[in-house]
Amino acid sequence: MPRGIDRRAARTRNALHQALLTLMLRKGYEALSVQDIIDEADVGRSTFYAHYTGKEDLLRSGFQLLREELKEAQSAMRARAGALHDDPLGFSTAMFEHAARYADHYRTMIGGRGGAVTENEIRLILSEMVRQELSSTLHDDTMPRDFVVQFIVGAFLTALNWWFERKPGLLPSEVDAMFRSLVLDGLSPLIGDERGRTDPPAANGHAE
Repeated sequence: MPRGIDRRAARTRNALHQALLTLMLRKGYEALSVQDIIDEADVGRSTFYAHYTGKEDLLRSGFQLLREELKEAQSAMRARAGALHDDPLGFSTAMFEHAARYADHYRTMIGGRGGAVTENEIRLILSEMVRQELSSTLHDDTMPRDFVVQFIVGAFLTALNWWFERKPGLLPSEVDAMFRSLVLDGLSPLIGDERGRTDPPAANGHAE
């Protein structure tokens, strides 16, 4: 495919994603229609359907960027910490920071169909990353690996929802520290040490 066509397709997809994000804040995901999105993005209906099957497909595709961002952050952290640093929670800091940047969008999707799609896509991305980390970190085979993966991802999603619903004033680093402290305590018998451990912040009136 000619490079000019690639760039044009990328611009179209970007315009559609930006339209989706803008309209989610304005109207909420559930109230949106494909017509709303193409009007906001100023593209034709046939152009939209050349790229996506519907608004849910558009929403799902946006998580590919999240996957790439998390992998880049994970690689950067490994480079800083050195090749011997293994961390089953290597995704968490970047994920909490991403959630903070797009907090309004996450909140519009909590509950309803948009929330189910969002949670499922995040679960798939994080499960992939945790499974990869555990391949070099988990030294105890007495517990099923998939159970450990789902435990970590489930704990993360619980922490994320609690943060948005109960303590939105907390910094990403504060939520991350609490999450890592609790989960790494549970994982320590399986990974053999406390690599990646971050002490939780001192009590400052935030905790409940």
